[in-house]
Amino acid sequence: MNKDILVKLLQQRQFKAVRSILDVMNEVDIASLLSELDGKELALAFRLIPKDKAAEVFANMDSSMQTYLVEIFSEKELKELLDDLYMDDTVDLLEELPANLVNRILDTVSAADRALINQLLNYPEDSAGSIMTTEYVDIRESMTVAQAMAHIKETGIHKETIYTCYVTDKRKLIGIVSAKDLMTTDDNVQIKDLMETEIISVATHTDKEAVAQLFTKYDFLAIPVLDTGGRMVGIVTFDDAMDVMVEEATEDITKMAAINPSEKTYFETPVLIHAKNRIPWLLILMFTSVITGTIITKYEDAFAAVPLLVAFIPMLMDTGGNCGAQSSTLIIRGIALSQIRFADLFRVMFKEFRISLVVGSVLAVSNGVRILIQYQDTSLAVVIALSLMGTIIMAKLIGCILPLCASRIHLDPALMASPLITTLVDIFSILIYFQIATTLFHL
Repeated sequence: MNKDILVKLLQQRQFKAVRSILDVMNEVDIASLLSELDGKELALAFRLIPKDKAAEVFANMDSSMQTYLVEIFSEKELKELLDDLYMDDTVDLLEELPANLVNRILDTVSAADRALINQLLNYPEDSAGSIMTTEYVDIRESMTVAQAMAHIKETGIHKETIYTCYVTDKRKLIGIVSAKDLMTTDDNVQIKDLMETEIISVATHTDKEAVAQLFTKYDFLAIPVLDTGGRMVGIVTFDDAMDVMVEEATEDITKMAAINPSEKTYFETPVLIHAKNRIPWLLILMFTSVITGTIITKYEDAFAAVPLLVAFIPMLMDTGGNCGAQSSTLIIRGIALSQIRFADLFRVMFKEFRISLVVGSVLAVSNGVRILIQYQDTSLAVVIALSLMGTIIMAKLIGCILPLCASRIHLDPALMASPLITTLVDIFSILIYFQIATTLFHL
């Protein structure tokens, strides 16, 4: 279904047809479709979504749509929506809303839910506690499979996931049982004879990126979250872990492009904020590049003696920058996936050195042959070949060392990506080039 058809049906007040269409659509697709509507049409269409889908559709909307709907909802509509929203989605909503709407929502929910929401909001922004949900299935080890299944049927509708059940004793997590095990085991078997006791869990203050990495490592659907006393307080589900992965990848990409990250989408971010996020690094890199100009000025005599030297500066700087960017990208990704640590520094350096020898040899020989054919100048070919070799070795070593050193001092390795490394490589490539040129040409 496209926007035009939906708008036409709404204008013709064919609400029954709209409801029947939305009833068979996926919640994510509905949210995407509604994002194309204006305010009045959005509110009307949302009210036609079947009640059992409305909360999930709302959770998949962007913050501007959610804010608009919360502003126009009646108290009854808002209460019905909040009753159906999972707790982690409610907390995510509150983090995006302006203060007056946050107060309105907190006034709408029950005192118990308000206390729970405040508790979740108080967890550090980058912690497991900030992305967990408190709606999980807990059972007792004394239950039989039949009793556990009956408990799931009674309470599961209000839980975010029922695929994994958590066996607790006075809130202490003592085991886990999968829904598959429950459905394929005799009814009279006790949970204590079925549960797994080797449990992988995280603490409320565990970094959420580390939590997301556990999902990729163990293929979890959910992971339990424990407080400092070892009591179970919630679970992080796979969909929330995926959101963290996307968020962290987006943050790394923006930092690697020398842009301060923003939580808003490209179109939601005002022009001035975009500019503000880009200017600081551009200023730093611009003034750093002045060093390159100073070095070039120092070798004016070499230019005067061999004017052709100037023609090869862009090629050397670009090649060095590209080589450094290649190495840094792979190292940063390896650090993010916990495949490379600072302890591997010398192993990485040795590997990149060997790679640079191979890459440098191929590029140096290729350029040397080209220069011999084009300029018939053996000395110039040797200077460019040696400069390329030195630049590539230097660039790849810088590209691997800087991200690892950044991780060692608890800085984001993405800060050491392409723009910064390219600027440093430009400086060193010019020094290498003119040092070799002045030595071989006796300038």
